[in-house]
Amino acid sequence: MSLPDAIHDSSKAEAREGELRRLPSVQALLQDASVQAATSLGTPALTALLRDALDRLRKELHEGGELPPDGGIRRLLAELHEVERPRLSPVINATGIIIHTNLGRAPVSDDTAAAMAAAAANAVSLELDPETNHRGGRMREISGLMRLLTGAESSLVVNNNAAAVLLVLSALAAGREVILSRGEAVEIGGGFRIPDVLRQSGARLVEVGTTNRTYARDYAAAITDQTAVLMKIHQSNFRIIGFTQQTALADVVSVGLERDIPVVDDQGSGLLLDVSRFGLPAEHTIGDGIGAGAALVTASGDKLLGGPQAGIIAGKATWVERIARHPLARAVRADKTTLAGLAATLRHYVRDEATESIPVWRMIAADTATLRERSKAIRDRAEAAGVTLFEAMATATPGGGSLPGEMLPSVALVIDPARLGSDVDNIARRLRTGEPRVFGRIEAGTLLLDLRTVMPEHDRSLTEAVLRAVSAAD
Repeated sequence: MSLPDAIHDSSKAEAREGELRRLPSVQALLQDASVQAATSLGTPALTALLRDALDRLRKELHEGGELPPDGGIRRLLAELHEVERPRLSPVINATGIIIHTNLGRAPVSDDTAAAMAAAAANAVSLELDPETNHRGGRMREISGLMRLLTGAESSLVVNNNAAAVLLVLSALAAGREVILSRGEAVEIGGGFRIPDVLRQSGARLVEVGTTNRTYARDYAAAITDQTAVLMKIHQSNFRIIGFTQQTALADVVSVGLERDIPVVDDQGSGLLLDVSRFGLPAEHTIGDGIGAGAALVTASGDKLLGGPQAGIIAGKATWVERIARHPLARAVRADKTTLAGLAATLRHYVRDEATESIPVWRMIAADTATLRERSKAIRDRAEAAGVTLFEAMATATPGGGSLPGEMLPSVALVIDPARLGSDVDNIARRLRTGEPRVFGRIEAGTLLLDLRTVMPEHDRSLTEAVLRAVSAAD
């Protein structure tokens, strides 16, 4: 190394040591007025957070970084704010995706939320019959409501539909064969693949037919003395169109009845209503699966059913009881808050008030004329505050792996950053990190806030969030 290089490196090292000496101590930060005002953390947790923050700053300085002029205090305060603010705080979903998996899927009704909160905050008669004072009846309420809505003899609730499928196959088909159409060996969100679930259950997958065409005779031809289940799985997040043939569930049931093999219908979305009344193509419901003769139907609670996260297993009592006795059933069973919330949601259906009370169905049922009225009211309030918003016709989607490919006409507020002297990513980030957080979607350099997925009671909060974000961008 040349002498000038050595002198340069020595100078850099001295500068780095000088910046390291400028770092405040943990004790000094604990006594800093701005830190004390910014947090309600107890001393042990605050001390741990400060140590971690200082360690990261030291590492950055050793790697050639520079110490901020304020010694890193502003960054530290931002970290304190992040810890203090719950990550799962409510957000406004203006994306146009009604059941948005990354935003928690279905928001529940006020009645459902209240029932879940009450169950969480109190002791409940979960497995104790008030009449007899004997243990039992954990699923009695859900089973009764599902019987009214679908005709299912019995029901079991677990923590999600993936667990429902895993439990059913573990209980009925471990070490044996499950016959499934090749076009239904699907992958859904997060890399969750049906063939992997089958393997995890201990069952052996037997694929029949082709990707685009499967017939009842394909199921019949594949049956052996090792066959435990014939299975149908809803293509929740895609459609195959063109030269296709899907075997109707009733036809698969006929094959199963002939050979005394149960049929499991993974309906998936938890649909209980006829969606054709909202201008959408008719879809297979849980009740349709029961009516077609499936031994068991599995579905999600937090998709089109509009309730809390849950997996529902409904069907013939003998099969449900057998599954409930499997050791895995205890590992994946739903807790008291889920059961209370699901029961409250199902009561909306039995009262025929789902479209008025359940947020998912309120969003799906909303008409564009009403959405335009809401848009005008929001734009008028924004205009009065000196901010011009525009309106555009848009398309929303049910999302959540429920009605693949289907769209609903919608109305969106449009924020044009070019007119505000800002950029779309900046405004979108300010909305996402504001209070309340607002998530929209970016199209053609503008930010769209789709009103179909915004509940009317949140319109004023949405307006205020937009005004703050735009003002901060200016």
